[in-house]
Amino acid sequence: MFRAVIKAITLAALIFLTACSPKLDWRTVQSPQERYTSLFPGKPDKIERRIPYLDQELLQTLEAVKIEDDIYSVSTIQLPANQSASLNKLLSQLQTNLIDRAKASGGEVAVKDAFYRTADKQRLSTKDYFIDLKSNGNTQQLMRVRWINRVAPNGDSWIYQVSVLHAKASSENAKIFLSKEEYENFFSDFSPE
Repeated sequence: MFRAVIKAITLAALIFLTACSPKLDWRTVQSPQERYTSLFPGKPDKIERRIPYLDQELLQTLEAVKIEDDIYSVSTIQLPANQSASLNKLLSQLQTNLIDRAKASGGEVAVKDAFYRTADKQRLSTKDYFIDLKSNGNTQQLMRVRWINRVAPNGDSWIYQVSVLHAKASSENAKIFLSKEEYENFFSDFSPE
């Protein structure tokens, strides 16, 4: 009888531990070339590509990880110091492209004031955009995105797009859904230099 009780307790403990095993394996990712540190919920893949902009090509780096229906990503664009006058135009273009696409599909965009910390612990203000992307009037994806720009000591400008895309159709409000702890951790622990 004693062995049966021990087996039952052991089995219950194993079931409990299996049910509680986290799907998110948080890890700090340092990207010295892109000048940031971020907390990702898994090991991200990294890709680079050249994007055309004003008769030139800019390097865009993307680090991203897919966990079930969510894609966590940090996109980085370096704008050389001699092109810094076009920083606001490029940043505006990035924001407008995404927001206009969402609105054109019948989606909604909510904006919330937010803060981020730099590597040297400065607390700076920014905005988070909560986007409901629709197709045929139905929500297909939810997205939270934050754009941050920083100027390096050499005068180069860095534009960061920190985002989470929930790729499963949902009837939930993007702002409420993407403010949950597993998403908030990703945004609050991104630190550019």
